[in-house]
Amino acid sequence: MKLLVTIGGDDTASSANRLTKYLEKHDIRIQNIHVPKTIDNDLPLPENIPTFGYQSAKNEGVKIASTVYEDARTSGNWFVVCSMGREAGHLAFGIGASAHYPMIIVPEMFKNVEVTFDRIIRMMVSSIVKRIILGIDYGAIIVSEGVFHFMSDAEMRNSEINFSYDEHGHPELGKVSKAHIFNTLLQNHLNKIRVKVKSRPVEVGYEIRCIDPTAYDLRYCSALGNGVKELFDRGESGCIVVSMPDGKVKPLYLKDIADEKGKIKPRLLDTDNEAYRLVFNSMDSIKESDFDLAKKYLTEPEHYYLKNILGM
Repeated sequence: MKLLVTIGGDDTASSANRLTKYLEKHDIRIQNIHVPKTIDNDLPLPENIPTFGYQSAKNEGVKIASTVYEDARTSGNWFVVCSMGREAGHLAFGIGASAHYPMIIVPEMFKNVEVTFDRIIRMMVSSIVKRIILGIDYGAIIVSEGVFHFMSDAEMRNSEINFSYDEHGHPELGKVSKAHIFNTLLQNHLNKIRVKVKSRPVEVGYEIRCIDPTAYDLRYCSALGNGVKELFDRGESGCIVVSMPDGKVKPLYLKDIADEKGKIKPRLLDTDNEAYRLVFNSMDSIKESDFDLAKKYLTEPEHYYLKNILGM
């Protein structure tokens, strides 16, 4: 008798890898085939193939973000939106780019510098002042919650936010609204530099995990389900089922993508490709050519220049 074990989820890929090793060690024959399910889109699938759930979550996130942006336009205010995405910025970037947000902040942007609240807030202010210079009195900023996972505990302890901490001394991020945190810090900074702009927080959270799937994911999940049976019949195990763009099904072996500890590293947003650079360069932020005009609002405009903030 053969037993098929199908596991889905981003963090369970590592668990599946450990299960495979345990079974092999004890000479137990179970076929373990992992399904790439996560709205975070952070599993290392080939050819940048998305994880299932990502397209549906992004689609719903864009609806929410677009409605928020229209509220900003009609009310003459700013909104600080925080999107899910535990370690990678795919979801926030996909939502922000699709909704044409003037500022998108994801953890992958900080590859040359430490992720800090100060740098994130200065990026927000850079966009706000740029829009003021352009004569635009509204806007929206989207931040990936993943930035918290790249912050040191010391950075969070030294912030103006009163976190609660677990038994290991780590901030309990699941108990707080990240959008509220960033909006509070932004308002504090704007008050210090005497720029009168109102902003409001919006959390894009679990609701985008609980919506009806798009046509893309309906078809994709069917292909993955059929693919699991196909790989099972081939005798494959210890792998992720991959549905290629040409319709073929392939196994992605967990041993080939795991580190020395057996953990599957997340697929991060590629900030070196042209698609990212086009969006990054189109965001509203202070450029060197804006420094003179920006001095009306900022004592040192160069501190709000994105390339200086991000060490580029």
